[in-house]
Amino acid sequence: MHSKTLEEYKKGIKNKYEIVKEGEHFDYLYNPSRGKLRDLCWLIFENNPTQDDLNVFKNLLCLDFDHTKKNKFKEQKDKFRPIETFFKGETDPLNIDAINLAAVIVDFQPRPFKKFNEKCRIKETKQIENADKGEIVVEREKEVIEVAGFVKNENEAPKEDPKKGNLYFNFKDVFSKIRAQKIDPEKIIMVGVGAVALVSSKCLKKLDRMISKSK
Repeated sequence: MHSKTLEEYKKGIKNKYEIVKEGEHFDYLYNPSRGKLRDLCWLIFENNPTQDDLNVFKNLLCLDFDHTKKNKFKEQKDKFRPIETFFKGETDPLNIDAINLAAVIVDFQPRPFKKFNEKCRIKETKQIENADKGEIVVEREKEVIEVAGFVKNENEAPKEDPKKGNLYFNFKDVFSKIRAQKIDPEKIIMVGVGAVALVSSKCLKKLDRMISKSK
């Protein structure tokens, strides 16, 4: 997971570089060099950097950002070499601090890598949860359909069944078989009403025939 996410992080930074290199900082990024990237970095950090970005600056350059120490900062040109070759597509950097500073230079979000990794993990967890919920819904629907078919078959039993005319025994047999098959009683709520309506309809028709004959 970590290795895969790091590759996605670097890919995102490189894609952002390809977009911004022809933008506001064209002179620094279109044909990047260590010196140009160093100067752009100073320019970026002069404009209210976040604490995360300040930490990245310190981790890679081994000094705090200080407006009064620009000359000392200029000595750090070689620290920008892996960023230069990364943007040019010549190398695949392994130094996470250099990768994070590259993200700062092109303003890639979310950064640093720790935040990017956390966001990916949250997204992946949500996708897994949604997939699990989808499987549960499908399984529930399948079980309800199976129970519906089961109840329908019971109501369509042959006429010679001696218990056919006894509503109590019909449902007693149905629920006994449902319990024997260990089907969750809650799953028959949806079809229970339909079953009662079906039986009630048959009883009314039978009563109507009896009244007609008596006339």
